[in-house]
Amino acid sequence: MARRVSIGHQDFEEVIRNDYFYVDKTFFIKEWWENGDVATLITRPRRFGKTLTMSMVEKFFSVKYAGQGELFEGLSIWQDEKYRRLQGTWPVISFSFANIKEGSYEKTKEKICQLLAAEYQRNAFLLESGCLTEGEKEFFNRKTADMGDMDATLALNQLSEYLSRYYGKKVIILLDEYDTPMQEAYVHGYWKELVEFTRSMFNAAFKTNPYLERAILTGITRISKESIFSDLNNLEVITTTSCKYETAFGFTQEEVDRALEEFVLSEKREKVKEWYDGFVFGKRKDIYNPWSILNYLDKRAFFTYWANTSSNSLAGKLIREGSPRVKIQMEDLLAGGALHTELDEQIVFDQLDYRESAIWSLLLASGYLKVEKHTIDARRGREEYDLVLTNKEVHIMFERMIGDWFTQYSPSYNEFIRALLQDDRKAMNVYMNRVALATFSFFDTGRGPSEAAEPERFYHGFVLGLIVELADRYVITSNRESGFGRYDVLLEPLKETDDGMILEFKVHDPDEEKTLEDTVRAAHEQIEKKQYEAVLRAKGVKPDRIRTYGFAFEGKKVLIG
Repeated sequence: MARRVSIGHQDFEEVIRNDYFYVDKTFFIKEWWENGDVATLITRPRRFGKTLTMSMVEKFFSVKYAGQGELFEGLSIWQDEKYRRLQGTWPVISFSFANIKEGSYEKTKEKICQLLAAEYQRNAFLLESGCLTEGEKEFFNRKTADMGDMDATLALNQLSEYLSRYYGKKVIILLDEYDTPMQEAYVHGYWKELVEFTRSMFNAAFKTNPYLERAILTGITRISKESIFSDLNNLEVITTTSCKYETAFGFTQEEVDRALEEFVLSEKREKVKEWYDGFVFGKRKDIYNPWSILNYLDKRAFFTYWANTSSNSLAGKLIREGSPRVKIQMEDLLAGGALHTELDEQIVFDQLDYRESAIWSLLLASGYLKVEKHTIDARRGREEYDLVLTNKEVHIMFERMIGDWFTQYSPSYNEFIRALLQDDRKAMNVYMNRVALATFSFFDTGRGPSEAAEPERFYHGFVLGLIVELADRYVITSNRESGFGRYDVLLEPLKETDDGMILEFKVHDPDEEKTLEDTVRAAHEQIEKKQYEAVLRAKGVKPDRIRTYGFAFEGKKVLIG
C-alpha cells in the first residue's frame, strides 16, 4: 500500500513519525560531514527540499534529539555504526530567513532580530547554568527585537561561545534560505543598507567564530562574495553547476520511478518526465522538482504546481522590465530555442538592471533555465553555456505570466488580437492605443531610459504577448534578418488559410515626418525597400496572403496603417 503524501511538511520528525511519503536523503549527512568543510553554502531552486534537509541535519546532530535515533532507523545513514554514535551529540543553532519578506530595511532588521532573540530564548537555560558571567547575562538579556546593530551582529557568535562552554563542544549553525531578505532588498530598494548589516553578522558567525564546528547555509542564489561574504574565505559554495551533493536535493529518475511504481502510476512515466524533469545539478541530469512530484502523486493530475506561485514575481520583473535584447532572447526560449551566454554564478543584485548575464544567472539558479551545453572558450578563458527552459511546467508558467501582464494591465489586448486577425485596422488603432496607454510604463524599468527606447522596450513585450496568444496559429519572431535588413515582427502562419504578417515599428521623427501618417508611410517604405516579405515567400506564403502594418509611435500615442 502506498504511503500517504503530505504536502508542505518541512519538519523531518513529523514526516518520519507519521510515515508520510519520504525519499531517503540521509546520505547527505555522511557526505557533508566527511567533506569536512567549515562553512557550506548550498544553492538550489525553491521547494527542492532544502528546508526538510536542514531539519533532518538538525534532528540528527542536535543534543536536543539525543536518544531519538529511531527517527533514522531504516534509513541509509543508520547503517553506519560510526554515525549512530554521532546522533544527538552536538549543540546546534538552527533558524531560517524564509519568512523575512519585508518592504523596508527597518522591518527586515527587526525580523532578523526577532529570530535571533527567539534563538536566545530557546537556550534560556544558560542563564541558570552557572557558566555565564554577570556581564554575559546582561548581554544575553539584551537580545530583543529592538536590539542595536552591535548586539545583533554579534548574537550568533556569542551564543556559540555560551553553548560551546556549556556542552564542551563547538556548535553547528544551520541557516536556511539566507538570501530571501536580500532578494526583497533588491526589489524594494534597500540593498546597500542590508548588505552592510548582513556582512557584519555573517563575518562574526561564520568567519571569526572560534566556537564554530560546522555551518550550512542554504538559499536560491549565490550572492556575490563582495556583497556579503567578502571576509569568508572558508566558505565552500555549492551551486547548481557544482558536482558535490548532486542528488541530495530533488528526486532522481530512479527515485521518481520507484515512487510511480509505489502509487501504481508507472504508465505515466513519460508524461511525468515531460512535465517535471529537466533540472541539472553538476553533471547529473534528470533531476525532478520534489514539490511537483509530491503534488502529482497526491492529486494525480498534471498541473503547474511548482511554477504556479507568487515566488515567480522577481523572474517576471526582470523579463518585463529588461532590455529589448532580453525580451528577444525570451522569445527564442519560448519558441524552443537555446540562449548562448556567459554566466557568473555570483549574483550581484545591483547589476541586474544593466547586466544581462546576471539576469540569466539568476533564472538558472532559480530553476527556470537548465544547462543544455557547457563549453570553455580557451582563448578568453571564459565559460559559456547554452540555456533552455527547464521543462513543460516552466514553459507554461512563463506563458501564463506573460498573458497575465496584458490581462491585468490592458483588457483591450485580446480585442486587439481579434482585430489583427480580422485585418480590422480601425479597431486595431482603437485597442492598440488603449494597450499602449495602459502598459507603456509597465514594460519600462522606471529608471529614465530615453523616449526613443521606450517604444522598442514596449513592442518586444508586446511581441511576447503575441507569441503566447497566437502560438497555435503562428510562428512569431522579431528583429531577424530578411531580404536586405531586419524586420521588427514577423508572423509566419502555420495554416495555409491564415495570412502572413509583417509589423514594422517606427518612432515619429518631427525633423523628417510632419505627421504620424508620414511615419506609417516610412514604415511601409522600409518594409518594401528592405524586402522583408522575402522570408515569408521562401516559406511558401503567397504574396497576396501577406499583410504589412506600419506602427507609428509618438509618446504613448500609436497610429497603425
